[in-house]
This record gives sequence, C-alpha cells and structure tokens, in this order.
Amino acid sequence: MKLPPGHRLVHFERIDSTNAEARRLAEAGERGPLWLWADEQTAGRGRLDRSWVSEPGNLYATLLFSTAAPAAAAGQAGLAAAVAVHEVAQRLLPAANIRLKWPNDVLIDGAKFCGLLAEIVGYTSNTMALGCGINVASAPTGTPYPVTWLWRHGATTGVETLFELLVESMWNWLTVWDEGRGFARIREAWLQRCTGLGRAISLQSGNSSTGGVFRGLAEDGALILGLPGGRQRTIHAGDVRFAASGDPGRQGR
Repeated sequence: MKLPPGHRLVHFERIDSTNAEARRLAEAGERGPLWLWADEQTAGRGRLDRSWVSEPGNLYATLLFSTAAPAAAAGQAGLAAAVAVHEVAQRLLPAANIRLKWPNDVLIDGAKFCGLLAEIVGYTSNTMALGCGINVASAPTGTPYPVTWLWRHGATTGVETLFELLVESMWNWLTVWDEGRGFARIREAWLQRCTGLGRAISLQSGNSSTGGVFRGLAEDGALILGLPGGRQRTIHAGDVRFAASGDPGRQGR
C-alpha cells in the first residue's frame, strides 16, 4: 500500500478502537506519523465518548501524528479531515449530494456515512489522533438520525482502495492546514462543502439547548451562531440540529 513519505501502517483484523490504540501507543512514546487500520472494532467510539458501531466491511482508521499546533486546534484538524473525506467520496460518487455538517459529520442526501474524531493523546499536548469511520458496505440500525453507506449510492470501491485514497487526501489537506497556519484555506474549503449555512438551528450542549442561525465558522473553527438583535455567539462543542424538517443537515449524534 502506498503511504506518504515517513508514514507507517499497522493493520488489525479486530481491535477495541483504533483511537484507543493510538492513545496507548502515544502514552508509550509513539509519535508517528502512523496509520492504524482495523477491519472491525469492538468498542468503537465517536465524539463525546458515544459508541460507534463498527462491523466488518466498513473503514475504521486513525492517523497518529506529532504536531506543534496548540491543543485547542485539534478541532481544526477534524475539519480538514472532513474536507478530505468529502473529496474522496465526491470522487467516487461525482453526482451525489455530499455535504459537511459541523463539527464532524459527512452526509449524503442528509444521511450520515462518516464520523471523525480528533483527539490530543499521550502525556504531552503535541501528539494527535485523528480517527475516521466510513460506512462502506453497511450502516448501523436504530440510530436517532438518518444513516447511509457508500455502496448504497452506487460506489463500487472496496475498503482497501478507499483507505489508500483517504490516506492521500487526508495528508494533503493536513499539509494545507499546516498546524493551524493554513486554517483559513481549510475554513474556506469546509464552508464551500457544508450544509445549512444561513438556516435556523438548535445547538445542544449537555443539558442546555440554544437556538439561532448558522452564520459560518470563526477563525479558529468554532461555529458562529446568530442570535436575535444581531448578536453572535461562538460555539466550540455541541450537537447541531436544523430546525426545518427534511433539511439535508438535520442530524444528531
């Protein structure tokens, strides 16, 4: 398998979680860049420690790498990764309606097929794990939001080829990000591909919910929420739900 210069790959048939393994390796001194790729996860998880169903036939991978970016910029790397996934998926399905939803989802026709998780791992703040789960051959059932998978929309690419494409695109966009120095370009690319800009949303954070209008991304990647009277609020974490039923961005996680 072709990897960017200096990158290594470890493949697992079955593991608890590629991000969990990245954390263990980082705590043992590994700094990467190292790809961890699994056929199946027994304890996959997404943002806010929510479980991520990880059956065989889909793609589960994590890139562990060193970065001089501040810990607060981890979310920016997640946005760069979302642009990379969009690029790959659009290449495989050029006619599909593929959009990004803040902060970490990629959708086809409003249904989620990919989730991303960026974390600072290890005992210092300079090692990042960037996890990616892509529904290729199937999607979980019983979710509180619409889900889909690539083959359902006509893609024929297998997991290994998809992984190769993802590795290339991910590193290209992380190079553009440049540990935060190039985030303006990531922000622009993300906004060009997002869903719901200018629409009413509710943003759930813990037990509180705030309504407003999705106005875009701040310079650090936070969501800009438009409030009554022309006021604005920046949100760094939370779940976005679009107010209009049937809106292509109406997703929860």
